[in-house]
Amino acid sequence: MKRIALLLMIILSSISVSAFTGSYQMNKNSRIIEADKFVNNILSKMSLEEKIGQMTQITLEVVSQPRPNEGDELFLDVEKLNEAILKYHVGSILNTGGSANSLEKWHEVITTIQDIATKETRLGIPVLYGIDAIHGATYTLGATLFPQAIAMAATRNRELVRKGAEITAFEMRASGIPWNFNPVLDMGREPLWSRLWETYGEDTYMTSEYAREYIKGIQGNDVSDKSSGVACLKHYMGYSLPKNGFDRTPAWIPERMLREIILPPFAAAIDEGALTVMINSGEINGIPTHSDYHILTEILKDELQFKGFAVSDWEDVKRLYTRDRVAASPKEAVKLAVMAGVDMSMVPYDFSFYEYLLELVKDGEVPMKRIDDAVSRILRVKYLAGLFDNAYPDKSLSEEFASQNHTSANLASAQEVITLLKNENNILPLKKDKKVFVTGPAANLLSVLNGGWTITWQGNNESLYPQEKFTILEAIQNKVGADNTQYLEGVNFDSEINVTEAVEKAKNSDVIVLCLGEPPYCETPGNISNLNLSEVQLQFAKKIYETGKPVVLVLVEGRPRVINEIVEKAEGILLAYLPGMEGGRAIADVLFGDVNPSGKLPYSYPIAVNGFTTYDYKPLENANENVVQHQWHFGYGLSYTSFEYSNLKLDKINYEMNDDVNISVDVKNTGQLAGQEVVELYICDKYGSVSRPVKQLRGFEKISLDPAQVKTISFKLTAEDLSFIGRENKRITESGEFSVMIENLEQKFVLK
Repeated sequence: MKRIALLLMIILSSISVSAFTGSYQMNKNSRIIEADKFVNNILSKMSLEEKIGQMTQITLEVVSQPRPNEGDELFLDVEKLNEAILKYHVGSILNTGGSANSLEKWHEVITTIQDIATKETRLGIPVLYGIDAIHGATYTLGATLFPQAIAMAATRNRELVRKGAEITAFEMRASGIPWNFNPVLDMGREPLWSRLWETYGEDTYMTSEYAREYIKGIQGNDVSDKSSGVACLKHYMGYSLPKNGFDRTPAWIPERMLREIILPPFAAAIDEGALTVMINSGEINGIPTHSDYHILTEILKDELQFKGFAVSDWEDVKRLYTRDRVAASPKEAVKLAVMAGVDMSMVPYDFSFYEYLLELVKDGEVPMKRIDDAVSRILRVKYLAGLFDNAYPDKSLSEEFASQNHTSANLASAQEVITLLKNENNILPLKKDKKVFVTGPAANLLSVLNGGWTITWQGNNESLYPQEKFTILEAIQNKVGADNTQYLEGVNFDSEINVTEAVEKAKNSDVIVLCLGEPPYCETPGNISNLNLSEVQLQFAKKIYETGKPVVLVLVEGRPRVINEIVEKAEGILLAYLPGMEGGRAIADVLFGDVNPSGKLPYSYPIAVNGFTTYDYKPLENANENVVQHQWHFGYGLSYTSFEYSNLKLDKINYEMNDDVNISVDVKNTGQLAGQEVVELYICDKYGSVSRPVKQLRGFEKISLDPAQVKTISFKLTAEDLSFIGRENKRITESGEFSVMIENLEQKFVLK
């Protein structure tokens, strides 16, 4: 136990202080003051029905004609649209109508909606349209589709994360859509979970850093700008740690863990000015989050001083009755949710929320004060987004939609995603005069490179993908020529196709590129009960190894599937995650040495299906040595060059609580090629009143070095960086002994 424990806060954690600071800075902005005046004025003119309509969100399918097939043209049902907006005063619409639409179709749809909302209603309040643009404008045909979040996390490049968000915002706005249901700030600490690829990985600090960059990118300096959009933080909070690993199943998370690991990324994004949050679709400790006043009001709105609004997830207010059974009727479910802090209900298929809430207010069961609070928050976001100035698509943005500049930024991101996990005998990079045999289920599909939330919900309709983009096979053919490339699929993800023929063809090659992984999936349909890569793929790999030809394994997967039994005989292993629409080109660039890989694992890669733990485990988890094992550790990733670390220095050894801890280290490129290196700073709090992890990430910088070049990298730690959630569930910093670690170097210091 340390000698002295200093409370950084009595009532609020340091996270809250940060949020207060961000709120104060935002209030200095004159547009915030204008928004409050505008909202108060329009709220005073609204009827109860108009207010409740603003809290109601429906899906586009309610006001459009059914599509016979995915990809068929969308047609609005104007009669139903009029009913939604003029009768029920609906304030928000979401979704795609089944699949992605062209830029021109989106212009038509949004214009028709806003014509009714702004020209035919009494007060002219525009509709706030929302979409899941989680790796680009995913539901606009031809959009720039970036690597998914887990892949972007592997770049360790803050600038790329911000740039990707900027381009996403631009192409959303070019489509006429201002509201993006992203970023996902759930912690990716359960590898079985089907939505892990939507996260930034397992580390809280890293996710918080990316949260800030994404908000800066998508909302810009002024969210009303024609090329900026409204962010929505998902899924507030605790959604990603289901006890059984399956999507939308219960989580058990102590308050200390909630505040230590889960809350900080949301707090960081709110501090940057994020305007909306979407609520966790599951439950924590037996309480469905949509009914949790503590989480939605006491923490989010009171403690974090969040001024935006909270929207439910898909049908989750209804599910308080139909699924969770904490409400005895649909009407009681509405009351529970609204009184807990839900401001807008993603109903989404009917107007039941509107009808029940109207009755509840008239019966005195929901106070008008709560309605006014929710509606004020919604109107404030609409005002800040510039919708009251112009709710219509800006067609001038179409000129830069999916431009060459956007594509180049996408390719650069995908190139930095690729993580080299093994390079025995320097098999990589491959020479371009080699005869290459390409095989495996991930080799020739664009959908596999992109994953869910792409063109369709599951992202698995290959026929809708742009054929001008390269699969892995096509990118390799483009790199070395069709004459030097042979291909047979061999197996599907779960069945054999032409294994014998593939093995025979493989024997005639110089090298085999074996592309394994997962088919596209999203949410609950992606649930699996076994983290092992499918047996048919594992057995196929073993047969390919029997050819005696060198094998480079390329993994295209949304979560780390266990491959321990096929790791040893692969001479090279690349992890591509879900690298997006330019992923095929990026993989080929790395395979053949046109790009030096620089990706680093954003999670601990499991060696087995059981016994998994994250890199920041507690000493007790490894009390009997060698219990904690990973196939590859968090932060792992090789390069075609080599780097040497030296001269890890602190500016002193003893620090007072208010001092900054200044750290520097030298990094040298000791190889023959220019390369990028990620310098990661870890700390270890040696002794604490609550058991401390063996190490925690507290800084990272990506640098470029030419051969023989040396750079000195500096970091700074504050008392807050050394803090944790103590026994009283308050954030504290304790005096005592600490270590800082960079690569294989370590220095100790004492905090007094």
